[in-house]
Amino acid sequence: MNKLKFTKDEGTAFYKELNEVLSEYFSKNKLEKSGNSTMYFKIFLYFGLDLLFYVLMLSSTNLVSFFVFYLLMGFFVLLTAFNVSHDAAHGVAVKSKFWNKFLFSLSFNLQGNNAYVWGKNHNESHHLYTNVEGSDIDVLNNPVFRMTESQELKWFHRYQYLYAPFLYLLYSLNWFFFRDTLMLLNYSSRTIKVEIPRKEAFKLLLYKVLYLGYMIFLPVYLLPFGWGIVLIAFLLNHFMVSLIFVAVLGVSHVSDYVVHPKPDANNKLNMSWAKLQMCTSVDYNANSVLLNWTLGGFNAHALHHLLPNISHVHYLKILPLFRQLADKHGLTYMEMPYGKSIAAHFRFLKYMGANRTLQTMAFEK
Repeated sequence: MNKLKFTKDEGTAFYKELNEVLSEYFSKNKLEKSGNSTMYFKIFLYFGLDLLFYVLMLSSTNLVSFFVFYLLMGFFVLLTAFNVSHDAAHGVAVKSKFWNKFLFSLSFNLQGNNAYVWGKNHNESHHLYTNVEGSDIDVLNNPVFRMTESQELKWFHRYQYLYAPFLYLLYSLNWFFFRDTLMLLNYSSRTIKVEIPRKEAFKLLLYKVLYLGYMIFLPVYLLPFGWGIVLIAFLLNHFMVSLIFVAVLGVSHVSDYVVHPKPDANNKLNMSWAKLQMCTSVDYNANSVLLNWTLGGFNAHALHHLLPNISHVHYLKILPLFRQLADKHGLTYMEMPYGKSIAAHFRFLKYMGANRTLQTMAFEK
């Protein structure tokens, strides 16, 4: 991974004052930056619903209830990841470092993915160098999609905005079966290589086997529906999870409003870290109580990138301060309705599939 240097600009002063103002806010109101009683309720609620629908699924007496409970379980496991796992990965779901690590590892590993690999690279790569190819692990070099100017433009990319929704159905299946596994072999579509310790490699494979055990083999063993029905439920669950996941997160950094900065020969960017986050993140319906509750604050992505040390349960209260300071320091906060953000996502795919250079749209409030 290319480690980058940043340049002082208006974002530097903005970030300094933002932290000062928010420190005063939390101190004055005698609040912790980690989760509060709302987060504790969400932890018990989501883990409880995960377990409830799994038990109901294993107790199903007919096909309709089996599919309904299987998909509801998958849906709430995803919401657990949005609301609990992500905050825990940043150490802010609860105050305790031990319990944050436990909650993150439990919820992530039990989905068949490796908590160590995702947590380390999410925090040390994606959050530091957002949208910078060669430094941000989430920038892909996938031959099926063209996402940056440096990637070769092929004839079929012209249609990527059309076939993208169908391939998005496979996102979580690809993650489970190929993404982590290929990292073990140093062969990945990620633009940076990932070193996985032997202990974590063992855990990665172990939890994938356990996941297949309780998602496929145990239902087949306990229920009378057979392999075919259970495999269909397994695939439908992953299709649903994939679409929701991409719909929630894909619009934040893959958009024709965001930039893909290129460092100079000395690995230096011509902007501050704070400005990078503002230029590479799109927020949608950030004031929505429903989306904040359901998506764990992922709809306020610029805010999260700048303040990963604050739990999403505080976002609605601190958003006015965030906006005010962005305006004061002349930084553009890209906030829009969801419909506008998804349109920008597909415009980006269409433009990158037909043009060699990237043209960024000017954001207007």
